[in-house]
Amino acid sequence: MKKFVRKYRKFIAILGILILAAGTFHSDFLSFAAPSTQQQIDAAEKEKEELENQQSATEDELTGLKIERDSLQGQLNELNYTLNDVCANLEDLEDRIMLKTKDIQDAETALNEAIEEEEYQYACMVIRLRAMYERYDGSFLNSILSVGSLEDLLNVADYYEAVASYDREKLKEFKENRALIEEEKLRLEGEYAELETLQAAAEEERIKVAELIEQTQTTITEYQSSIADTEAEIEAYEAAIKKKEEDLEYLYKVLEEEKRLSQLAANSTWRDISDITFTEDDRYLLANLIYCEAGGEPYEGQVAVGAVVINRLLSSRYPDTLSGVVYQPWQFSPAASGRLALALANNKATASCYKAADEAMSGYSNVGNCVYFRTPIPGLTGIQIGGHIFY
Repeated sequence: MKKFVRKYRKFIAILGILILAAGTFHSDFLSFAAPSTQQQIDAAEKEKEELENQQSATEDELTGLKIERDSLQGQLNELNYTLNDVCANLEDLEDRIMLKTKDIQDAETALNEAIEEEEYQYACMVIRLRAMYERYDGSFLNSILSVGSLEDLLNVADYYEAVASYDREKLKEFKENRALIEEEKLRLEGEYAELETLQAAAEEERIKVAELIEQTQTTITEYQSSIADTEAEIEAYEAAIKKKEEDLEYLYKVLEEEKRLSQLAANSTWRDISDITFTEDDRYLLANLIYCEAGGEPYEGQVAVGAVVINRLLSSRYPDTLSGVVYQPWQFSPAASGRLALALANNKATASCYKAADEAMSGYSNVGNCVYFRTPIPGLTGIQIGGHIFY
């Protein structure tokens, strides 16, 4: 679900912004929704403020995402440095193991040679001894007895002793050399085992660091995607805010035009109320319009709304029938939004609304020649009754 939201986040966010931005725009849209100009201004300003707040929050989110991404990038750099060190350590261990393997092989060769030399020397010693003891009729005693003088006897004894001493020393030397080689071989094998242990640990660390790098890179990619989506949201907010500003500029122009038309209406030719004949349908229509526009207003406000409708009817600037005034495009929002149709279908008008309609149709006006009304806004002057400004 998280991946789905992340994947379609940009589309969802931009769609929401466009829906939020699609409030009150130009006249082709107003012909369908037709809220009052002031209602459109209020709604547009509120939506613009909401868009700005959401843009600000999204920019904060973007800053946080970039901080997290940069932090992860720093971690990734450290992990890459660590991986390089681990790989370098592995290469060093491999080189040392290769050298140690060669040393062990050399030691084994030397040991084999020492063993062969020892065996060879031992065989030579046996041959020499056998040759000496068998020299005189095959008997050492005979060789001693066969000498001609004491001097010769001593010489023979010394010879045998020298040969025996030499053989003993050589045999001892070979054994000691063999023991040293065996000891060196054991030492090398121990070091080799230690190197293999270090190599296994380094390889395990390399795998672990590589996995962390892969995970970090994946997370950074996800942050990059979120950052791109968030930047797209901000761009959409900026576009929506710009559109709202254009709409507000347009609506303010509409408001100024309404003021101008109000002044023109005041200066135009006006019919006398006695020249107009109202039907019961006119009374029914006006009472229900008053209900829709000012049902929650005080009675004076209801009369004022009715007076605005009658003022338009009397002015040459507007249609010359009450229904024509009420249903003139983009003027009274309940007529365009469907509220008036519902009120007429169910006769929602209260007794005070009918009374206000009767007063207005009699020619009474508590707002003079005003032909517009709306909720108060800064800079708009007129007659305020309840929650409306009449101008």
